[in-house]
Amino acid sequence: MISVLVVDAQPLQRFGFRMLLESTPDTEIVGEAENGAEAVRWTTELRPDVVLMDIRMPGVNGIEATRRIVAAGSRILVLTTLDVDRYALAALRAGASGFLLKDIRPEELLAGIRAVAAGDAVIAPALTRRLLDAFVDRLGDDLCGPAREDPRLASLTGREREILVAIGHGLTNGEIAQRFTLAESTVKTHVGRVLAKIGARDRIQAVILAYDLRLTRPVQRASVGCTG
Repeated sequence: MISVLVVDAQPLQRFGFRMLLESTPDTEIVGEAENGAEAVRWTTELRPDVVLMDIRMPGVNGIEATRRIVAAGSRILVLTTLDVDRYALAALRAGASGFLLKDIRPEELLAGIRAVAAGDAVIAPALTRRLLDAFVDRLGDDLCGPAREDPRLASLTGREREILVAIGHGLTNGEIAQRFTLAESTVKTHVGRVLAKIGARDRIQAVILAYDLRLTRPVQRASVGCTG
């Protein structure tokens, strides 16, 4: 049974989530919150497996609430009304495991909840790349500079570093396997080791790290002079 806390400023939206989760055998809703402050308090008290997080809320918004909740161990699935929400990248950097649109089908939301509860990300790598490219200016760094060394990279083997770069480029396990002529099961093992060594919860966090350390280049920057 997956325990879920629903956080949304709109009562009708919360009601809809409750109806869906209560009618699904493997999910249970353990609480509701209408703002970020309530979300943090209820997460600390109820310890849900997954928090469905709205972003635009009065008081403590979803980004700050995500930052505080992740530290407590629960996983966050952000729900947004726009596919390129200007706050989405900030939420991912705060520790969310992914985001979905609020107008998705019920079965897609349930699949997303199950994936997050299992420790996976729910954003396809290609979509993650598009999101980061769209908001590259919000990363706050000159990504045209040389790659940065970081203690988290020191423990990676040469192959694992190549895998991290490939993840940063938005490649799926199948695409990585094809690029390096590896079995997909081997790639999956490599990806798991990479995530563990760099302390990333999922591929999304690995992509963000790859951008932050300049291991991969946004498409827009490459088109105006970045190389590598």
